[in-house]
Amino acid sequence: MAEHQTTAALLQVERLGKRFPVAGRRGSQLHAVEDVSFDVAPGESLGLVGESGCGKSTLVRLLARLHDPSTGRIVFDGQDLAAVPAKRFARHALRSAIQLVFQDPTDSLNPRYTARDTIAEPCRLLAGMDAATAQARVDEVATQVGLPLELLSRYPHQLSGGQKARVGIARALASRPRLLILDEPTAALDVSVQAVVLQLLDRLRRELGLATVFVSHDLNVVRLLTDRVAVMYLGKIVEMGPSATVFAQPAHPYTRALVSAVPGAAVAQRIRLQGEVQSPIDPPPLCRFRSRCPAVQDRCQREAPPLAARGAQHIAACHFA
Repeated sequence: MAEHQTTAALLQVERLGKRFPVAGRRGSQLHAVEDVSFDVAPGESLGLVGESGCGKSTLVRLLARLHDPSTGRIVFDGQDLAAVPAKRFARHALRSAIQLVFQDPTDSLNPRYTARDTIAEPCRLLAGMDAATAQARVDEVATQVGLPLELLSRYPHQLSGGQKARVGIARALASRPRLLILDEPTAALDVSVQAVVLQLLDRLRRELGLATVFVSHDLNVVRLLTDRVAVMYLGKIVEMGPSATVFAQPAHPYTRALVSAVPGAAVAQRIRLQGEVQSPIDPPPLCRFRSRCPAVQDRCQREAPPLAARGAQHIAACHFA
């Protein structure tokens, strides 16, 4: 596992929230992300885990400035990016410093662009390189990600899944970013290719000193490749701390259930959650996990638990953690 950096934060997320209007229900809002706060230091890797629908993808789009937040701040290198409308952020000076590796390399690549054109585009549009400099940068970054130069003239349909994944990673690295957001980067790949791509991403992070936000459903991968992990449930962070601590000593009942389902986990038995997931539309200020929690008590039905310290750099939102 990577070593935790102790330098000042590169990214600071403060009470971030995103709400969407609900069609046919005037005044109602879907709370996709609510009151989320964390920071990421230079060179640090933060894992983001939780079930589908917990808000991970929306949070990623907020960080990449593809969505405008409803509340909160996103401070990157001292600048509040949340104050910059998403439509204008494409031309912002920090656009090249924050890059996103998408979940499905096939869908994220333009079928009319060769691999070389795809990687060169951010060099020109974001880094302002001239044609000769951009082409040299394409060769450099292709070599970094292990993509043979003879493949750069090919179109996406002529590449394998692993090769397309390398093109997507090279494109993200082309503008020399400082923060890389990895949105389940291997989910669409064959199992035989996933490990190779994950090892590549971890090596590049270490060699280039990149900060990363790593989103994944594979908790074993998150445990091995991240410094810290944040667990989300229905739009909120319910637990966060050093990856080794959270996986070895999960404090929140939801985290304990997730960890118990990891293949090879050293737990007495798997925790199977019962009950219905609460609606994210206009949720009351109560514990959002209360309908599925095996340890629910009366207090959980009256007030929402705050994120409180459970150890060194370890916090959890549970009255009875």
